[in-house]
Amino acid sequence: MRGDFFLKMDDTDRKILNLLTENGRISFADIGKELNLSRVAVRERVNRMEESGIIEKFSVVINSEAVGKNVSAFFEVDCEPQYLVSVAESLANNPNVASCYQMTGPSTLHMHVLVEDFASLEKFINNELYAVEGIDRVESQIMLRRFKSRTGLKL
Repeated sequence: MRGDFFLKMDDTDRKILNLLTENGRISFADIGKELNLSRVAVRERVNRMEESGIIEKFSVVINSEAVGKNVSAFFEVDCEPQYLVSVAESLANNPNVASCYQMTGPSTLHMHVLVEDFASLEKFINNELYAVEGIDRVESQIMLRRFKSRTGLKL
């Protein structure tokens, strides 16, 4: 059924998804009031979108600075092609790594890291990043200010 449901998704489903993206704790009853649907109809639509894989999971967005992760850094990591998957898996399993993506280019990974302070960033780079076999080159950028952080896809 995965994939087939997207073709059957209608405007109401998109509106439900947008409401859930804005507030994942909104009740089915409140969504129903907003869209002139019953609570049961909303629940059935949400359940179908979960079963089809459109909704992967419900989660919470944590303010990283409020929990002591004050430094946000982005890395471009070039790997030897035969090590790409092992490097990506190793980095993705690191608790400091918020996200890790394979990008176009010469075996490049894009990675977002959150750490407590600059000493922790230096320790991460020297002891955890450079220790991974198969990395050719690393470029980093430190975030100064966030203007937008997308927490969900808008439809």
